[in-house]
Amino acid sequence: MTVILIWAVLASGIAGYFYIHDRRRWRRVDRLLDDILSDRKMNLSSLNEGELSQLASRLSRIQEKLEMEIGRAEEEKEQVKQLISNMSHQLKTPLANVMMYTQLLESETISEAERKEFTAKLKIHSERIDWILNSLFKMVKLEEGVISFEAKGYSIKDTLRGAVSAVYEKAEAKGIEIITEEFEDRKLWQNPKWTCEVFENLLENAIKYSAAGSQICIQAERFEMYTCITITDSGIGIKAEELSKIFHRFYRSNEVQNIEGSGIGLYLSKMILEKEKGYMTVVSEYGKGSCFSVFLRNS
Repeated sequence: MTVILIWAVLASGIAGYFYIHDRRRWRRVDRLLDDILSDRKMNLSSLNEGELSQLASRLSRIQEKLEMEIGRAEEEKEQVKQLISNMSHQLKTPLANVMMYTQLLESETISEAERKEFTAKLKIHSERIDWILNSLFKMVKLEEGVISFEAKGYSIKDTLRGAVSAVYEKAEAKGIEIITEEFEDRKLWQNPKWTCEVFENLLENAIKYSAAGSQICIQAERFEMYTCITITDSGIGIKAEELSKIFHRFYRSNEVQNIEGSGIGLYLSKMILEKEKGYMTVVSEYGKGSCFSVFLRNS
């Protein structure tokens, strides 16, 4: 709005000048200003005078810039509305469960075994809320460029080791074996903390969408500029028409609506890799599994 006011004041000043020197010109400028303030496209067809034509041309550029700014503001407003709506949707179920188990625990008629069960479930849903809020916080901060993101050459084996350790219990609970093929360690351009989160997200998805007793394979291959780390599973896979959508914020396939998830992980991972000047690709066959490839720059 400040920009609009500044331009309006300048335009009014110019109009005042023409009013003093030439009322006929003033009337034309007045019509142009009225078009701008009324959000109409300015009519420049009748302008053939040099100075007035130049002024009209500049006013037209001002109008185009204002339209762009208004468009951006509307787009940002819509994004905020969508973000709030998605946050509400993501938090609705775990919050409802927290309230339910809290009420059950307040009952004096439940047994000690039920109390332990409800306490354990309350902890799970509380941790779920904490994870969603932390992920949303990271996502917003990365989008706004608020987080200071420092990257340099770090051992990729150390990063992968941390990611595997973080998901080990979940894999073990489903009897899923994570196999890392032997490769020579090397330093890649990364921020270990954030890159570890990328691999955690990919491994958690592989565990979540794979059958019990299956395997997940981690491989690494060095190229001239990048090293590619692949995570391959034999899970449910992704339909071809959805491959271009899975990295969108909050996107979740209809196929997995009954499986716990938020649609944040892949979007967050993509942003992290972009900050590290890396990228990610995916190849998948529906019903047979997926292979996510993370490319990090060689240090």
